[in-house]
This record gives sequence, C-alpha cells and structure tokens, in this order.
Amino acid sequence: MIAKARRRKGWPQRDLAAMTGKSESWVSQVERDVIPVNSLETLRQISEVLDIPLPELLAAAPLPAQPPASVRRASASASVVRNLGPEEGDDPVRRRELLAAAAVVFASPLTSATPAEASTLAPLEELLLYGSAAVPEDGDVSPAGVAATVKESRAHFRAARYDTLARTLPGQIARARALQPAETAATAVADLYNITARLCIKLGEDGLVAITADRALNAARTGGDALTIAEAHRMVSSAWRRQGHLARATDIAVRAAQDVRAGRGTAEPARLAASTSLLATAAYTAAKMGDRQTAHALIAEAADAAKAGRAAADVRTDAGIQQVQLHQLSVHYLLGDAGQAIDLAKTIDPTTLPTAERQGRFFIDVARCFDQWGKPEQCYRALLAAERAAPQEIRRGAVKGMANGLLHHDRALPGVRAFAGRAGVPLN
Repeated sequence: MIAKARRRKGWPQRDLAAMTGKSESWVSQVERDVIPVNSLETLRQISEVLDIPLPELLAAAPLPAQPPASVRRASASASVVRNLGPEEGDDPVRRRELLAAAAVVFASPLTSATPAEASTLAPLEELLLYGSAAVPEDGDVSPAGVAATVKESRAHFRAARYDTLARTLPGQIARARALQPAETAATAVADLYNITARLCIKLGEDGLVAITADRALNAARTGGDALTIAEAHRMVSSAWRRQGHLARATDIAVRAAQDVRAGRGTAEPARLAASTSLLATAAYTAAKMGDRQTAHALIAEAADAAKAGRAAADVRTDAGIQQVQLHQLSVHYLLGDAGQAIDLAKTIDPTTLPTAERQGRFFIDVARCFDQWGKPEQCYRALLAAERAAPQEIRRGAVKGMANGLLHHDRALPGVRAFAGRAGVPLN
C-alpha cells in the first residue's frame, strides 16, 4: 500500500525517506515487507505525506481477534502511543500487539486532522452530520445579506483565516438555507459548501471533503448557476483524488471543464475562467497519477483558456494565469522535475499574488521542490516565507512532513525546532 501510494505521487524512495525522517534503506525494506512499522507516530507521518487514511494503514496489518489482556486493560491515552516501541527488528507478534494497542487508543473514528484541527472543525461536523446550526441572531436573511456572507467567507479563505472560517461557516450556511425562495438560496448554499470543501482540504479532513463536495453539487444543481456547478464539480474531483481514485478524478474535472466552456447564458470570460480552474485541477491529478503527457497537455490547455479569457480571475476560484502557474509548479514537483519547478518559481513575483492563501501556497510548493531536490536550507527559508504570508497554511500535512525532516538539520537551521512545533510536529 505504501509503495503504491508513493509511486502515485511520482516520488522515489529517498523522497519518502526524507519526509518521514528515515533512511532510504528503511523505506525499501518496509515496502518489501522485510521489516515492520511498529510506531503509530511513524504510521501517522506516512498517512499524512502519502494521503493514505490512517485506518487503512492500520487495517493493512492483520490483528489478533482480541487484543492481549495487557492491552485491554490499558488506558486509551497518549501514553500508549508514546510507548509503542522501536521501529525495526521486532517480531510479528510484537507488531500485532502494538497495532492492537493503537486500535484501542483510536477506537473513535480516525481522521488525518490534528487534535487542534479536529476541535476547530467540530461546529462544521455538527452541521454536516446532525444539521445543528442556528442562524446568527444578527443575521440578515435577505438576498443581499446572504450574498454578503458568501463574500465574507471567501475573504476569510483568501486571507487564510481558517480558524475564523471554520467558526463562522455553520451559521452562514444556516442563514443561506433560511433564505426564500429555495432556488435563490441554493446557489448561495452551494457557494458556501464549496468554500467549506476547500477549507476541509486545507485541514486534511478528507471525510468532510467528500460530504461537503456532494452537498455543494446537489445545491448547485438546484440553483442552476453554471459557474457554481463547475466549481462544485471541481470539489467533487478533489474528493475523489484524495480518496486515491485519480483517473476518475481527472475525468470528472475534464468533463466539467468541457461542459462549462460549451455552456450558454454566462459571459464567456467567466466560463473560460471556470474551465481554467478545472483543467489546472485535472493536470495536477494527472501528475499525481504519474501521467506526464496528460498532465502537461492539460496544464497547457488551462494556460490557453486563461489567456483567452482576458479578464479578471473568476470570483469563485481565483482562476487566472497566476493560478495556472501555481498548478504548473505543482505538476513539475509531482513529476519529479524539481529543477524545472524552481526555474518556473523564479519567474513568479510572490508580491503580485493577490491573496495570502495563494502566497502561502506558492512558498509551500517552492519548499516541497527544494525538499525534493535535497536542499534543506532553501526548503526551510521557503517555509518561513509561507508562515509570514499565511501563518495558518503551515498546519498542512505536507508542511509537517517537511518540518519533521528538517529537524535532522537543527544545528544548521536556527529556529527549526520552534517552527516544527508551530506546524504541529510532536516534539520530544
């Protein structure tokens, strides 16, 4: 499972080794099932950097029908995790006991979010799973008032104020739902669910991405706005990608791009912007699949669409030529072409990127390329730049993986331990 996920990303074993703080030999032996992985913390790191749900990793190892008595009596606390034992050389019985202990500790549903992120998302989970969210007392349930809430939520996302967004979105969605008639409300509800899906992607909460993307698409279809439907399809494509269905995710985005571009009733520049965003997303997914030819063809088509639009970026997605360049950067990285990615990055002036979210994402992508290239100092500098641009961006799983790897260079990188702590890496 680990080997397949690594190859889907187009990474050599040395990249996974660097991101998890292990040797290339260790990764090779794990992938060939020569040695076990006994540490739950290491499994968590692998889960985050390879986008494999942790429960799937745990399920991949056979467990005893019932945990040992000592494990059954153990308290489900962090102390069990801290004492899971060494990484290499233990026998299979010990491995099963340790994984059984992990199952006891994480008897509740497992997610890739950190405890802080899980707490942040609690109000959203209540809304999505149980429908429990009240319209804010000062809420203006009118078309103008709801439109203002959508605009405000987009502004929070663009400013990378993810905590604020997670706290306010449930009430904003409840307000939009209360708007009448239902058809008028539906597009606003879909817009808010699309923003929610993007937030869940940022926080690594794949289960909620799938739920919010589905609700966005259903609401968008009721509302009938072609651009909102296109953005909902992009979120559905992202949800499929994050579940590992890469070919299907690519097809969804490409078909949606064709549909919105061929549509009528919407200004052509806006339709071109929406198709640009979808094609760039499809190119990213194709690159993640390792399909070099398709990825390059799609990103080139996205660039053509952006140039043909000759208009401001679409309000829903910020799609434009800059967005295409950022996706092209990611495509190079995913295909293992870190040098080309850095050459492209040098042509981009980050001060011209219009939002904090986009600036933070740019520097994180640059850091990933330097990390892939084996240049820890430049990687660290890029991560610090990302933090300055958008502090809440550094909570992402990719950043945690890089920060953990940089800890091996703590003597040469002043302040890296403090940075890793801010990114959410557990420190001894």
